[in-house]
Amino acid sequence: MHYLLWTFGILAAALIGLSFVWGWASRRWTLPCPSVLAWTVDGSIADAVAGTQITLERMDLQPGMTIVEIGPGPGRLLVPAAERILPGGKAIGVELQQGMIDKFRKKLSRHDPGNIELIHADATNPVLTRESADLVYLCTVLGEIPDRAAALANCYDTLKHGGRLAITEIRGDPHYQSRAKVESLTRDAGFEPHGFAGNWWRYTATFHKP
Repeated sequence: MHYLLWTFGILAAALIGLSFVWGWASRRWTLPCPSVLAWTVDGSIADAVAGTQITLERMDLQPGMTIVEIGPGPGRLLVPAAERILPGGKAIGVELQQGMIDKFRKKLSRHDPGNIELIHADATNPVLTRESADLVYLCTVLGEIPDRAAALANCYDTLKHGGRLAITEIRGDPHYQSRAKVESLTRDAGFEPHGFAGNWWRYTATFHKP
């Protein structure tokens, strides 16, 4: 029994240590959350801290929409978002890390709404059909992308005219982007302001493509 507790303690300490190392490294370099730490951005605790339901409500998801999440990770947001756009809606996740895609597919093996497509690609890679999406969104991901301007230009091209871009940021995330920074980047990409909801801790800013 003592051996099991000791082993568990060592593993827990190693994971916590790895999390701190990633946080420190990601503040020095632009690094995505590694797939080995997927557990920190998924599950009931992550839902509570990140405000999953609040974020979903702020994006105003409607049946029949085509939506794209850039950097869905293990699927904390994209799975419930996909359910909200049924019937007739399509949800697409563009994910850089194969490890995250593997974890996402494992989740789908347990619960699959049937309208999710996963694409293994960089956010700056134009893998989506131009003017095909009603909504593109990023949640605590924009700061992980080295070339943010190129990624937002790609989002712009993917959206239909009148389509929306939603960016959610949570203070405490190593890659946190201020509202002013987000507004500057999106303005340079050609977007116009659409709405804002949130506070100092967590916000969602929305923009539209003219």
